[in-house]
Amino acid sequence: MTDDQRDHFVRVRGASEHNLKNVDVDLPRDAMVAFTGVSGSGKSSLAFGTLYAEAQRRYFESVAPYARRLLQQVGAPHVQEITGLPPAVALQQRRGAASSRSTVGTLTTLSNLLRMLYSRAGTYPEGASRLAAEAFSPNTAAGACPRCHGLGEEHDVSEELMVPDQSLTIREGAIAAWPGAWQGANLRSIVSGLGIDLDTPWSKLRAKDQQWLLFTEEQPKVMIEPEPGRVDHGYYGLFRSARTHVHHVLANSQSQMMRDKVMRFVQSVSCSACGGTGLQADSLAVTFRGLNIGQLNALSFSDLVTLLRPVAELEEAGAATSSAGSGEATEVAVRICADLVARVQVLLDLGLGYLSPGRSSTTLSPGEAQRLRIATQLRSGLFGVVYVLDEPSAGLHPADAEPLLDVLDTLKSSGNSLFVVEHDLDVVRRADWIIDIGPGAGEGGGEVLYSGPVAGLEQVAGSITGDHLFGRAEPLVRPQRQPHGRLHLHGVTRHNLQDLSVEIPLCVLTAVTGVSGSGKSTLVTQVLAELVRRHLGQAPDDAEDSDFEVDVDDATGLESFDRLVRVDQRPIGRTPRSNLATYTGLFDAVRKLYAATPEARRRGYGAGRFSFNVADGRCETCQGEGFVSVELLFLPGTYAPCPSCHGARYNAETLEIDYRGKTIADVLSLSVDEAAEFLSDVPAASRSLTTLREVGLGYLRLGQPATELSGGEAQRIKLATELQRARRGHALYLLDEPTSGLHPADIALLVRQLHRLVDAGNTVVLVEHDLDTIASADWVIDLGPGGGDQGGRVIATGTPEKVARAKGSATAPYLAKHLAAG
Repeated sequence: MTDDQRDHFVRVRGASEHNLKNVDVDLPRDAMVAFTGVSGSGKSSLAFGTLYAEAQRRYFESVAPYARRLLQQVGAPHVQEITGLPPAVALQQRRGAASSRSTVGTLTTLSNLLRMLYSRAGTYPEGASRLAAEAFSPNTAAGACPRCHGLGEEHDVSEELMVPDQSLTIREGAIAAWPGAWQGANLRSIVSGLGIDLDTPWSKLRAKDQQWLLFTEEQPKVMIEPEPGRVDHGYYGLFRSARTHVHHVLANSQSQMMRDKVMRFVQSVSCSACGGTGLQADSLAVTFRGLNIGQLNALSFSDLVTLLRPVAELEEAGAATSSAGSGEATEVAVRICADLVARVQVLLDLGLGYLSPGRSSTTLSPGEAQRLRIATQLRSGLFGVVYVLDEPSAGLHPADAEPLLDVLDTLKSSGNSLFVVEHDLDVVRRADWIIDIGPGAGEGGGEVLYSGPVAGLEQVAGSITGDHLFGRAEPLVRPQRQPHGRLHLHGVTRHNLQDLSVEIPLCVLTAVTGVSGSGKSTLVTQVLAELVRRHLGQAPDDAEDSDFEVDVDDATGLESFDRLVRVDQRPIGRTPRSNLATYTGLFDAVRKLYAATPEARRRGYGAGRFSFNVADGRCETCQGEGFVSVELLFLPGTYAPCPSCHGARYNAETLEIDYRGKTIADVLSLSVDEAAEFLSDVPAASRSLTTLREVGLGYLRLGQPATELSGGEAQRIKLATELQRARRGHALYLLDEPTSGLHPADIALLVRQLHRLVDAGNTVVLVEHDLDTIASADWVIDLGPGGGDQGGRVIATGTPEKVARAKGSATAPYLAKHLAAG
């Protein structure tokens, strides 16, 4: 390699971040470089943990010390030297922002332009003063609706929820929102004293009395006469309506149980003052092309471009004025609309035309959020930058992945470098250079197997990626199964599903397919999950799951299921104290094992002594967390290993107990693969470890905090936990893109486990984009044809071979090509 050629490379020497084994590698600049390898091999450790972290460290060093504390810093990577590294921008997979006030418009900065458009070029009511742009934001004091404070919704009781059965009398408990026991009897006595009959069915009471009992704010005192068996002496009882009682409990009760009970009668509804827009009345009085900003924010991006393009293409624009009557055909309007159309066009090119500016970011998938950030970067016009991307194709339909690749090519042709961590083989084939890391995961990985043009990987023995990329891997074989009955759903309406009817076969594996936004997740993880959950009487997995009503005309076949298991990508825990070992339950067996050692028995240590959440055995300095927070002057706070236990979590006395030469802390440091060997003769632990390995998680550490796990890893941990339970009956398993973010080899492992569940007599329904997985399914339900309003319909159903021949399906041509190649 000549000096001139070397000048176009980023050179890494001695990288040892996480499991990397003193890696030396050269990467070309101004190219698309794909980082490949099985999950846990060290791809992200090199791309993000080393290259991006070093670029960030250099940037932070150029910033004044006081300013550094305002920035989210990354630690210095473990690497001897990196040369030729340009500034870097990371675009990582993240769930939508936690704030309900964050929207697609705020993520993409389109909201700023829309507010300026309404402020400077909107049509105002006659005589109105011009409003500042801030007045069109629900997140500012100038723009927020005074009733809902900009949230767009208000919470109040509902008559349907408070009186679920109108055939009951008040004495029989018609008003479910009223308290029980003495308080309930007290209210009934008061109502009787007011002359309302306790034994008349609710439906036959006067509407005036119904409304008063439920909603009045009056609190009269009524003399209660002595009642045999209840009160010996008369007293004045205070009346509270059902709504007043609910509000009183929510405002004053310290009992979470009481609060949870009354929350069943509360529902969220669009704010009656602002119609759900979150904006004050003066802001909503301003229009552009006949719509107020709330109505415009509800448009899909496809419709938004159609609305704004005529203004953007005006050739003779009038002069803008500083008054509210400036108008919609001015130079200001044309320039802002032209900029908006250009920005939104990038989103359309990325297949996001079904989204709207006002959609909450909390509802976005990681793939959607990342594509929005890519679109924003494309408009930034940066040059000479390294973009480090985390599986940009994850969660994308093949039809959506193609325009994404075109956008990445545009970023590269603008003079930038792309370092892409990727599993999708079609994306890898488009790369200029590939760095394959392996051969395995965890301690079995961390080595560069190959660095060079993609075609050269074919000659590398021992590359699992090469086996799949060049057709040497063993294909998934689909067993021939026939359904044993069907679940029928008729008239389903939710989001973009409109009066949908569909049949789901039982005792087989069904893949639900379609482009992003076609309605797959709505059908499977919301409608189907909620119908089965309520039929079985199971508690919701999350409080959010009970907040919506399922609109369906008819559902038959629900009685086929004995259990519902949702295996989703939500975290297995929200604090570092929750980890792989505690979630799966195998740590209980490990703690009992240590408590049974002779020395532990001699000291009287029970299993609780070996929990890092119990005061007896944990390190008191760090409270069992293994690290302490360190406050630094002029620098952001950071975490450091606990000075007392050095990260072990336990106190010295607990660590004196060992089993086969290892302390309890040593066991938490083992990978699943290592622990499987160490605990092979402990059945309760061995069973959990075996299933974790079977779903491709052998590289994870037992004590790895839940906060460090990806959504895909969390989903596979849940699946492994379910697989280890020996249960009878017919269970419905629902999975949402379980293969997202997985290497093809890990996908094969996972899919074989899903087929095991079906072989055991269960039904598996999964939302999926991966063609290998779809091709291995017994049945396919394809939704579409597009996303948003263009989707929500069943396009094709049947075996993969049948769906591959369907006309009008976005999935069919890709599936047909895949089946032909297989």
